[in-house]
Amino acid sequence: MISINNLFITVGVALVLISCGDSASLEGDKYYSEGQYEEAIMAYANYLEKRPDNVKALYNKGRAHEELDDFKAAEKSFKQALAQEPKNIQVLLSLSNLYHKNDNPELALMYADNAVETSGAPSMAYFLKARSMHRIGNVKEALREYNAAIKMSPKNGQYYYYRGMLYVATEEVAKACEDFRTALDNGYDTANEGLSNYCQ
Repeated sequence: MISINNLFITVGVALVLISCGDSASLEGDKYYSEGQYEEAIMAYANYLEKRPDNVKALYNKGRAHEELDDFKAAEKSFKQALAQEPKNIQVLLSLSNLYHKNDNPELALMYADNAVETSGAPSMAYFLKARSMHRIGNVKEALREYNAAIKMSPKNGQYYYYRGMLYVATEEVAKACEDFRTALDNGYDTANEGLSNYCQ
């Protein structure tokens, strides 16, 4: 079976960097957009010296740390941001994703669940909750959350692919193959691996 861990696609691309609207912080945004993450971190740190509770700067600083694979620093920044705004969807999703990437599906589930319970939760919240339950082995609940994510975003190929992998695990190969084909039709090329491995 294909390693679910290896196939997990960072949702960072779905978590848009939040512009802080201040010249010092905008400098950090500029560095971040150019891939100069260390410089971005310094700029955000300078901004935060005067505004230590600014959620947007804390969040963006965390994203820059994440890009440098500095898990602990990213976690610290995200948690500082969350302490200021406990229902901030972007921060909750980033923490869930961070714990996914660092093999802690239980904590990933906790933050994804908090995101789902927040008003206006996007489909990504349901997807991350599904992924957490999938990795923990809660098949029934994972399927329910994949279905919810797909209902909200029926053109997201990644969602179909991972639901297909869940069907593989439950030996429902026909359903898995249907999902892999739908994933491919919606631009998720990794689904080719699923089709090749399970749908010959």
